[in-house]
Amino acid sequence: MAAKVFESIGKLGLGLAVAGGVVNSALYNVDAGHRAVIFDRFRGVQDVVVGEGTHFLIPWVQKPIIFDCRSRPRNIPVITGSKDLQNVNITLRILFRPVTAQLPRIFTSIGEDYDERVLPSITTEILKSVVARFDAGELITQRELVSRQVSEDLTERAATFGLILDDVSLTHLTFGKEFTEAVEMKQVAQQEAERARFIVEKAEQQKKAAVISAEGDSKAAELIANSLATAGGGLIELRKLEAAEDIAYQLSRSRNITYLPSGQSVLLQLPQ
Repeated sequence: MAAKVFESIGKLGLGLAVAGGVVNSALYNVDAGHRAVIFDRFRGVQDVVVGEGTHFLIPWVQKPIIFDCRSRPRNIPVITGSKDLQNVNITLRILFRPVTAQLPRIFTSIGEDYDERVLPSITTEILKSVVARFDAGELITQRELVSRQVSEDLTERAATFGLILDDVSLTHLTFGKEFTEAVEMKQVAQQEAERARFIVEKAEQQKKAAVISAEGDSKAAELIANSLATAGGGLIELRKLEAAEDIAYQLSRSRNITYLPSGQSVLLQLPQ
């Protein structure tokens, strides 16, 4: 009797295990920010996009393909040429995500690794096209315009593949070694030219100052000559008296100066 009971329990447990396995294989989860596309062995890829949560499927007949629909970053380096034939190294940072409604078409025509197949090729194509419109100097001074043009063209191009670009930015832009050296030499030459221009302007100002000083001296000499011709030697005597008066005033204010009357050589008579 006990053996039959245990045998019944064993069969029941086996049946429950088999049923649990079947139910478990018929369930699948779609995490937050993800979507699922169902591949049916008889009908192919279904047009319905499955949202987040737990869902049922037909075991063995149907298979869920999970896509991450959140924005993801990707850096793409590109070497291209400018309008004036300078080599330009550019790194483009892209935030991308697939269009949810187009996931069945993306999976059918491109595959699960759509970003690897699409983004490098279209990014290189757009960057080469846009950078070729600007010369090296414009790429530096008009970087915002270049970035905006790349973003607009790349967003339009990516939309044909069912991709949304949330952000496109130029994170790195450098030129070849030869161009960098040429720019440095140009800067040095400009600085030397500015220094030379300053020296020339300084010399011109000094020349003008010397001319003005000479003209002043000439005018003063002319005035003195005219005064002498008019007043004779009286003007010179007057200037001597004014100079002597000024010297006497300055000497009287100095404590280190002692006036000795004429004919007296010492102030004190010291014993010999």
